[in-house]
Amino acid sequence: MIYPHTIEQKLGFDKLRNRLEELCSSELGREWVGNMRFSNNFRLVERLTRQTAEMVEILKYEVSFPVQTYVDLRSPLRHLKIEGAFLTEEELFDFKKTFGSLLEVLRFFDKTAPDQYTELKSLFEQLHLDDYVIRRIERILNEQGKLQDHASPQLAEIRKELLNLRQKLRKEAERVFQRAQSLGYTPDDSQPTLRNGRIVIPVRVENKRQLKGFIQDESNTGQTVYIEPAELVEINNDIRELELEEKREIIRILSEVSAQIREQLPAFLQGLEVIAKLDFVMAKAKLAIEMGATAPNFVDRPQLDWQEAVHPLLWYAHRENNKPVVPLSIRLDEAQRIMVISGPNAGGKSIALQTVGLLQYMWQCGLLIPLGEHSTVGFFEDIFIDIGDEQSIENDLSTYSSHLSNMRFFLQHARERTLFLIDEFGAGTEPQLGGAIAEAILEALYERGAYGVLNTHYGNLKRLADRMPGMVNAAMRFDLDKLEPLYQLVVGQAGSSYAFEIARKIGLPKSVLQRAKEKLGDDAFTYDKLLKELAEERKRYEQLYRQTEEEMRRLKQQQQAYEKKMAELQEKRNEFIRQAKKEAKQLLEGVNRKIEQAVREIREHQAEQNRTKQIRQEIEQLKENFKEVEELPTNTTEDYEVIGGEIQVGDWVRLKDAPETIGEVVEITGKDARILIGQLTSEVKLNRLERISRRQAKQQMKHTKGGVRYEEALHEKFKNFSHQIDLRGMRGEEAIQQLSRWLDEAILVGAKELRIVHGKGDGILRKLVREELRRYPQVLSFGDEHIERGGDGVTIVKMA
Repeated sequence: MIYPHTIEQKLGFDKLRNRLEELCSSELGREWVGNMRFSNNFRLVERLTRQTAEMVEILKYEVSFPVQTYVDLRSPLRHLKIEGAFLTEEELFDFKKTFGSLLEVLRFFDKTAPDQYTELKSLFEQLHLDDYVIRRIERILNEQGKLQDHASPQLAEIRKELLNLRQKLRKEAERVFQRAQSLGYTPDDSQPTLRNGRIVIPVRVENKRQLKGFIQDESNTGQTVYIEPAELVEINNDIRELELEEKREIIRILSEVSAQIREQLPAFLQGLEVIAKLDFVMAKAKLAIEMGATAPNFVDRPQLDWQEAVHPLLWYAHRENNKPVVPLSIRLDEAQRIMVISGPNAGGKSIALQTVGLLQYMWQCGLLIPLGEHSTVGFFEDIFIDIGDEQSIENDLSTYSSHLSNMRFFLQHARERTLFLIDEFGAGTEPQLGGAIAEAILEALYERGAYGVLNTHYGNLKRLADRMPGMVNAAMRFDLDKLEPLYQLVVGQAGSSYAFEIARKIGLPKSVLQRAKEKLGDDAFTYDKLLKELAEERKRYEQLYRQTEEEMRRLKQQQQAYEKKMAELQEKRNEFIRQAKKEAKQLLEGVNRKIEQAVREIREHQAEQNRTKQIRQEIEQLKENFKEVEELPTNTTEDYEVIGGEIQVGDWVRLKDAPETIGEVVEITGKDARILIGQLTSEVKLNRLERISRRQAKQQMKHTKGGVRYEEALHEKFKNFSHQIDLRGMRGEEAIQQLSRWLDEAILVGAKELRIVHGKGDGILRKLVREELRRYPQVLSFGDEHIERGGDGVTIVKMA
């Protein structure tokens, strides 16, 4: 249950719904956005969330995912139910694009592992489409969506005859025109033209009777008439008859194909439903990527355990001005069900409240939400909010009455799985009475087991939260030096309104402020003073904590530097030992050769026995010395030691789950790393990697030829390579880096035709792309895509 019915407008969810509609590629998806609703079915929310998370993963990491083109075909397909109805060429073209895109998506999922993208695959479980009709449409329609000559033998023959007749007509018209021109009948700089679908000759009005034929039209001035010469009438009539025959043949072909579609009409209508869901899920995934939302941990119980939550609308607003958003960390659970937030005006209390309401509402609509990595989202069956926007004195009475009406609804319907949010609790009436009523209402909601967040200036509500188990105070931090809000939520203490400090900064007389303190009374003033002292004390402890953290970080860096130095020393030691063994072995081999030569000499020339014995003793001594060198430790066992510390560009790493695969880190973006494996690059999650030394890397490379066999890696790269790249939304430098890597891969796999989507805009990105293409000798040619498939917003590249 949600309350009130305007909850989406009050939380700002309607603006996110509008953004989702913009991200849809079809009216089908936009309708699903319009029908999206808050759900109190945990399994449904879980499934919707997982679908969106899977689509995010596809859009971010699956470059082979096909580009979709969807058109709402429900009306023409329903019209096909009428026997004899047929799709027009344009509708048939849209049909091919729409269901061709869907079939490409189905093929993509067919190629994935059985345990991959299971929630998205469930969208297609009951869908069975025969691609025969699609393939036939692809054969008979050209790239402009018109029937090709070979769509049928009859159509080919008709168009051949039409071509011959039109050529004959043009020649005859030119002959008649030249004769009329030579006689001075035609205006200067005129040519044969078309009027009413017939080729005509422009003739001066005074000469119209000099040329036999039919007047088809005249100029606006009346000085020129357009005559169809008698010599052309018969040819024009023949052409008209053939055009009608061509139209009949086109209708016959369209009717035949439409009949084939009609046979599978239920499946195609079901396919449109799947397309609608797919477009909807893709829009949700694009929204998640846009605002950095993730799939958090979620549990089927009332709970909030959020780290670094961000208000989406605030993020959009600040993004335009390059301003950071202060994230919110908040926790509600069985031990801490109700949070009372206090602090100065314009300090961020209402934003904190709206952040909680909006993100929880988003998640229970199946959207991903911008939270920190280790956050947990719980589940509520009800969300009740009392967030007013009427602040004027004239409306105070009506505002308070409305507020009490909301509280009555809360008290009637609140239960253990209810989340309530109240802004400026108790405001709008006489403070002492309003505070007492607010306290009684809060106690009643507490007794019903509900969860909630509220903000207030009332001291009695702060004190209630201090003494009640299951309630907790929280404050919005305030810079006491600058007297400015910091928009940071601090849980565990109430906040002061800093009324006297703000009044003093504004410049109210000291005498007035002193009199106000006296009227306030010692207890209230002391309580507020304690709150400020606590805030100061907390600030000091936080500074000390930050200093300690900085010292720990510095010590960790020193430890890492020490470990690195030790590893380098060990590497040098091992290298020295290896070199010594190598030289000793070479020396021994040389001596052995000399010994053998000496033995042969002894045998051949019968050398003295004493000399022979002396030579053999020298040999044994050399062998003993070499044995000592062999026994030197080298630490070259295959049980490689993992180097600690943060992975950086230039490090050598190996996959934890495939130790034989090693490579060099060439780029790090967020939680992902791009590594060079042999001659190929691959994008891998950082948490799947571990650092190894450069020596270990080279040693293992000798055995594995780059961690994996080049031929196998090339085959895998060829299989997954996408012939299209989308650079829209990227800055120039980023786009060219992406393009350069993609072109290198294209050359590697031997791609022949490529498609670069850069958009139109002001043409800067298009220019940069084409300058980059000119640098590649493997690029044979490039040019604009056909106007119906993107025009100068897309560049088609032919490769050698």
